[in-house]
Amino acid sequence: MLGIVIPASNEGRWIGPCLDALLASDPPGLPVGIVVSANACRDDTVAQAAARTGQAAARGWGLRVLERAEPGKPGALNAGDAAAEGAMRLYLDADVTVSPPLLAALVRALDRPEAVYASGRPIVAPAASAVTQAYARFWQALPFARSVAPGFGLFAVNAAGRARWGAFPPIISDDTYVRLLFRPDERVEVAPTYLWPMPEGFAALVRVRRRQDAGVAEIARLYPGLMARAGKPRLSPAALARLALADPAGFAVYAAVSAAVRLRRGGAGWARGR
Repeated sequence: MLGIVIPASNEGRWIGPCLDALLASDPPGLPVGIVVSANACRDDTVAQAAARTGQAAARGWGLRVLERAEPGKPGALNAGDAAAEGAMRLYLDADVTVSPPLLAALVRALDRPEAVYASGRPIVAPAASAVTQAYARFWQALPFARSVAPGFGLFAVNAAGRARWGAFPPIISDDTYVRLLFRPDERVEVAPTYLWPMPEGFAALVRVRRRQDAGVAEIARLYPGLMARAGKPRLSPAALARLALADPAGFAVYAAVSAAVRLRRGGAGWARGR
């Protein structure tokens, strides 16, 4: 069985399309159970998710919606994990949209006895603001975004892989933490894609980038041994210069966001940026 865990906080705009895409997936070849772990929602996230239970049942899938008063993504992940079934686990953010073949491809990649971490090929969803468009264009050319199975927004593990950790720790960057529990040769990127949106506008980009940087710094401080597994090629000054010349507008926005993050540190709590 494939257990899918979706933490969600005030994701009423996104959870419906996220679930609709999952429920329209190609048959993965085994039973599927979805758990939406809604935490401290003040919108219609729970209602939107619950409205899809009949659609899930028609496919023979389970869909359970948890409503938690406590805020925080790690707690939502742990509650969803406790309620989920299945040796294989897929974790995705509520604003992710999977392509139809992705679930089946992930199941095939996970179907092995040794520990494996798998993700699809991420595509940044089209942005509304020109600032986010420029930032996303440049960011996608950077080494991390082009590395194998970066896993932002969506990652999956088999039973041996899930045994690598217990509860999700109370840290900022859960996806980076899990990814670094696996060596680069234990990570698999399947060909099917998923859409992942970036925050809209300069202020939101700065806020989320600050959280991302703080999350990586937190892991380096708490789990220093994990950073050696990053497997990210180093971006040399010459390579950065080539990227800047290829996309001056994108580089200008990316550099401005980076400068704003350095000028004002702090605010490292979990934030979606919208």
